[in-house]
Amino acid sequence: MQARALLVTGVVVAAMLVPVTAASAVDDVNTNKLRKSVTVSGILAHERVLQRIANNNGGTRASGTPGYAASADYVKKQLKVAGYKVTEQTFEFPFYQEVTPATLSQLSPTPTPYESASLQYSGSGSVTGTVVPTTNVVIPATQTPSSASGCAVADFVPASATAPQVALIQRGTCNFADKVANAIAAGYDAAVIFNEGNPGRTELLSGVTLGGPVSIPVVGVSYADGEALYAATLLGPVSVAVGTDIINETRTTTNIIADSPKGNPEKAMVVGAHLDSVLEGPGINDNGSGTSVILETAIQMQNLKIRPRQQVRFAFWGAEETGLLGSTHYVNSLSDGQLSTIYANLNFDMLGSPNYVRFVYDGDGSADPNGLAGPPGSAQIESVFNDYFAAQGLASAPTAFDGRSDYGPFIAAGIPAGGLFSGAEGLKTAEEALNHGGTAGAPYDACYHQECDNASNLSTAALNELGDAAAHAVMTLATSKSGFFEDGSRRASRPEISVDDFVYWGSGLIR
Repeated sequence: MQARALLVTGVVVAAMLVPVTAASAVDDVNTNKLRKSVTVSGILAHERVLQRIANNNGGTRASGTPGYAASADYVKKQLKVAGYKVTEQTFEFPFYQEVTPATLSQLSPTPTPYESASLQYSGSGSVTGTVVPTTNVVIPATQTPSSASGCAVADFVPASATAPQVALIQRGTCNFADKVANAIAAGYDAAVIFNEGNPGRTELLSGVTLGGPVSIPVVGVSYADGEALYAATLLGPVSVAVGTDIINETRTTTNIIADSPKGNPEKAMVVGAHLDSVLEGPGINDNGSGTSVILETAIQMQNLKIRPRQQVRFAFWGAEETGLLGSTHYVNSLSDGQLSTIYANLNFDMLGSPNYVRFVYDGDGSADPNGLAGPPGSAQIESVFNDYFAAQGLASAPTAFDGRSDYGPFIAAGIPAGGLFSGAEGLKTAEEALNHGGTAGAPYDACYHQECDNASNLSTAALNELGDAAAHAVMTLATSKSGFFEDGSRRASRPEISVDDFVYWGSGLIR
């Protein structure tokens, strides 16, 4: 995934300038009419259509499937009727589907089955061979991540030219894609990557992406199983069977881009949400909720004849779930001149989680003592959301820019970004339950990336509160006269995020 991220132009460096305080940079805008017009009923009307589309197409709206094509067609028609100039941006992408779960078993000296998970974009096939660990495995694991296992080709004993061999690699330091590429370069027929063993890095290694198709089967295991395999290799030859059943092929998908008829096109604000679901389910919260909120906002802005000063570009991204591919393709397709016209990016990904928190992306990096800030202007965007929630008597909470959604390519190009998120698979804390309601110790969305992410998997309270906040921010930034900056002379108080700081690229771990 690292290699894919580096395709984005204009990577941010630490010493860029940031503006003065957000309060003096963004106008106070009366958004009452728009917020009253963007109703839960209107949002749910779109959600019901997306559910029906999934029902009619095998239960999914994933990019590269008929369900996604039908979703894109629906959004496109709604936007055209509302009066937007709509463009369908087509691109090819690496489609990935696990047909049957991965398997890993020790055959000798002690027959042992292991729980395993295929890494996204693993090759497909069955390999029986001896296990060869990298030369720099760190066992016992240190308290903090330190293993560079597999980060260089020299970490691997050159594989046999005549007998199949399986590389055993420890998580740590560099991207999973680099580790696998080095294993392939060293001649291995399959790879097993085990979790590093530090606190928080002991469980089954899953939810990992390699960023693009590789030629060998690659599976993840827990630290305990990796440690056991490693210990066995110190006593003598260990033979394992690795099996993956994968579809890796090139398919075509689209982004739907809608420009407002009014507003300065030399100062365009991209308001984005990913349109695709995962293959496993209809994706009505992830991300039918973000899609439906910005679609209804776009429609009501036209109905109310709101005249933006900045052109508003509503974007519905394809292939987010396979690694932010749609938004990355869009940013990469821009010329230098076109890139310079992007005023800001607002990102809305999951706004209806049943056990929700009103998360706001941490534009100034202040939530973490060692936090990283978004590009100049991101702090002001964060303040627009936080100030709105405070005015409504509602708590908000910061969430880090960690690369999990479509703001990633914009941040990497130095574009100010911000947005909302109601929570995914993480567990709600006691403090969050006190401030936002709901159940402490339970997932924000127990149906995240599952078949049950359907029309019953939504909080109407979350859609109401976050939907209003989204509409407020879109209109505020679209109609603000002053913009983010006064003179740009003040330096950033914190280093800025770069591509290399992301732990995720989309929903998949990259290192």
